[in-house]
Amino acid sequence: MLLLSLFLVVVLLNTFFYVIFSKFTFSKPKNPTTQPSFPVSLIICAKNEAENLKKNIPLWLSQDYPEFELILINDSSTDDTQEIIESFATEHPQVHTVNIDNNEAFWSNKKYSLTLGIKRAVHQRLIFTDADCEPASNNWLRLMANQISEEKQLVLGYGAYRKKPGFLNMLIRYETFITAVQYFSFAMNGMPYMGVGRNLAYTAKLFYDNRGFMSHMEVNSGDDDLFVNEVATKQNVSLCYHPDAFTYSEPKQSFKDWYHQKRRHISTAKFYKPNHKTFLALYYFSNLLFWILTAVSFFFVDWKIPLTLIIFRILLQYALLGNATKLLKEQSLKPWIPFLELFLVSFQLIIFISNTFSKPKRWK
Repeated sequence: MLLLSLFLVVVLLNTFFYVIFSKFTFSKPKNPTTQPSFPVSLIICAKNEAENLKKNIPLWLSQDYPEFELILINDSSTDDTQEIIESFATEHPQVHTVNIDNNEAFWSNKKYSLTLGIKRAVHQRLIFTDADCEPASNNWLRLMANQISEEKQLVLGYGAYRKKPGFLNMLIRYETFITAVQYFSFAMNGMPYMGVGRNLAYTAKLFYDNRGFMSHMEVNSGDDDLFVNEVATKQNVSLCYHPDAFTYSEPKQSFKDWYHQKRRHISTAKFYKPNHKTFLALYYFSNLLFWILTAVSFFFVDWKIPLTLIIFRILLQYALLGNATKLLKEQSLKPWIPFLELFLVSFQLIIFISNTFSKPKRWK
């Protein structure tokens, strides 16, 4: 009876989070038709990204936006990154460069490099993406910038990964998808807690008023989520998840590479605000316990009641997350949601254990 009661509590916790998600999953993205009247600075930090820059700089420069500068930061690269940046700067007056040399205090610290790029920016509205990110359309910059206002000084966007064959690609895209559902949903419910540097915007005023990254400069990662966690409020955040405003990156090709990437990402969560950590921990452990109790309950209690709880929870999951796959253009994931969740919570448990015993490496 105790086991069954625990199972019921876990399913109710799952239901609670799905109700929170519903505000986002049944929403519609904004589609502004007007062109913003203010100029913006598009800032990209690159470390050994020569090939990606060759491909993506023309896409950034072709954005349908009346006035913007492109600031390209070379973060101590050892390949041809600086040469590529300088060649585009020579041909395009709107391209400005920042070159970072190795420095003992800030070597390979992306936050230091981004800070210098922000100081180089002429305009007050700042848009950020990564060197390997391709905008979904030439309206990306307009759609992101349109969300910035005097009140809304922080814009959370969606950075997706390209669809490729194989289970690993499905798992990477599902993890990216469910993370976005979480941070969009929590923001819609008045508790913004993170964003992704692959698609993010904020004002220079917000950056300087909060002393930039100074409170977490020593943390290797977190130029996006830790900054958002610190400065975001119910009043100053806007969301941009129109399909034309997505960015797309190439996913990791091996579990080993993805494992190291996720170790860095997850390591920043311990620096979140206490209430954010509590809600995220409850969400994760309620999912983990659901699958553990699903397996255990069939051996110790009458299978009919656990089966009812399992069916109810999975149908609710399909109804809400399935609708979110349409919003974020990941419909191919829908049939596999429960299985991908099971693999993901197991994978995350391994990462949590690994991060407990050793620290992840620098950003690159």
